Amino acid sequence: MEIKKVTLIGLGAMGVFFAPKLSEYLGKENFRVLADGERKVRLQNKGVTVNGITYKFNIISPQAKEDTADLIIMAVKDTGLNQAILDIQNQVGPHTQILCVMNGVDSEEKIAAVYGWEHVMYSYMRVSIVMKDGMADYNPELGKVYFGESKNKELTDRVKAVKGLFEASNIAYSIEKDMIRGMWFKFMCNIGENLTCAMLGIPFGAYQVSDHANAIRRKAMWEVITIANRLGIDLGEEDIKHQELTIQNLPFANKPSSLQDLDNGRMTEIEMFAGKVVKLGEELGIETPLNWVFYHGIKVCEEKFQGKFNKK
Repeated sequence: MEIKKVTLIGLGAMGVFFAPKLSEYLGKENFRVLADGERKVRLQNKGVTVNGITYKFNIISPQAKEDTADLIIMAVKDTGLNQAILDIQNQVGPHTQILCVMNGVDSEEKIAAVYGWEHVMYSYMRVSIVMKDGMADYNPELGKVYFGESKNKELTDRVKAVKGLFEASNIAYSIEKDMIRGMWFKFMCNIGENLTCAMLGIPFGAYQVSDHANAIRRKAMWEVITIANRLGIDLGEEDIKHQELTIQNLPFANKPSSLQDLDNGRMTEIEMFAGKVVKLGEELGIETPLNWVFYHGIKVCEEKFQGKFNKK
């Protein structure tokens, strides 16, 4: 299997990690960005700016009868996943592979329910990108995409094919031996770091100077660990300690995605984050008080920018 045509849906903070390098390697005709309506027009006219360089990619609509893709990269937010699953329909052929690099722990299941597991691999990203008004700034050395089968003791042909593409296009990657555990590790980090920052309106740098911010972060992580352990996923205190070095090396002023969403008046992915933890906790009989507060507190923040509390 060789990957010659790639379609990306979601040219936001995660999508811009892939787009410049894949477009350069594959060429404009073989790398396409899927978009429709006003977003399509905006991307065609203005493009996106990544680390000071403006790029304009080959933009196609979901209705276009283009050749199907060998690989589809889904880099949308949780709020757009259901529509994205419908939008990629014309891009899926008999041998198409799909990587959904968004946050959370169940997006692959949703995609596989429509297209089948033979088309879907597990994937996630670890990268800190600040993006606003089509402009993104980040350190490429701190970003990486993780992908593979659920277990990767030996690499399957489709994993080798994606590996070959990323190596040829100079995209940093890692193939974890246990992708499910890796996804839950990232989920744990997102719950602790992302939601604490969003709820309190603080940057990542707060974890470098505040014992109180770290106390909240770690407590929230333990709620995820307790659920993961009940589901047979081996996470623990050593994983929290392992993340400490990463936290200390993040740019001080960088903000996680949920705080960026709130600052820009956008709906967050709170359902996928704290909403999922609370739901699993209820199903498993595990108390999740911090995530309950995260969920309802960030919902209030969303109601605030929607004008629900404006005086009538």
